[in-house]
Amino acid sequence: MKTLAVIPARLGASRLPRKPLRLIGGAPLVVRVWERVTDLNVADDVVVATDSEEIASAVRAAGGQAAMTSPAHPSGTDRVAEVAAHPAFSRFEVLVNVQGDEPFVPEDAVRGAVDVVTSGRFPLGTAAAIATEEILALPHVVKVVSADDGRALYFSRAPIPWLRDHADAAARSAFIRQHIGVYAYTRAALAAWVALPQHPLERIERLEQLRPLAAGLAMGVATVREVPAGGVDTEEDLARANARWTELSALGRDA
Repeated sequence: MKTLAVIPARLGASRLPRKPLRLIGGAPLVVRVWERVTDLNVADDVVVATDSEEIASAVRAAGGQAAMTSPAHPSGTDRVAEVAAHPAFSRFEVLVNVQGDEPFVPEDAVRGAVDVVTSGRFPLGTAAAIATEEILALPHVVKVVSADDGRALYFSRAPIPWLRDHADAAARSAFIRQHIGVYAYTRAALAAWVALPQHPLERIERLEQLRPLAAGLAMGVATVREVPAGGVDTEEDLARANARWTELSALGRDA
């Protein structure tokens, strides 16, 4: 199945102004994400979806492909859907959404999300890392609980699964998963997702993946062992990303 990786990137971030154009290792963040996704060879093609000519120009200058999209989209998935609807990308049967602030996105997460969909198990796919209880107290870290068949039951910023009785602490540890914000979709599932109105749960938790879940669309979760380094949302995140880039470069390793 032909797969297109789409990297949504908008200029209007509030916590880190002009985030996609901030530098990591001397290149714009969005370019580093494009390089990472391209190097993974998970998709047949990669495109950055943006509402900014500045971002598009930076990507093209680095040799990448950029598509202009509406500035009115409420989520990255809505931006991906606009790209998918363009005739130039009609040949792709599966779309994968990699967030534009993840320069170190784990390969297993991207590949796992895509495999969930291309295998035919679920029309929507994502990934989660095996994690420890420390993440449960962090509202900026999204957690997911899945059914026995790998279908996502719920995503939350709250500590899930909630520990009602401390006697069950050991049992709970086996279910703690940190969501990784990669999404794969069949073309039909993507169209169904964005045709839905925003759901109250989506607005309450500020999690776009609750929109399809609330409507009954099945999303499979690929489990990986590598906990992601995290996205770049603040000046502190940017400093950490640059430090990691320097460290990996010194070791002669890929991100």
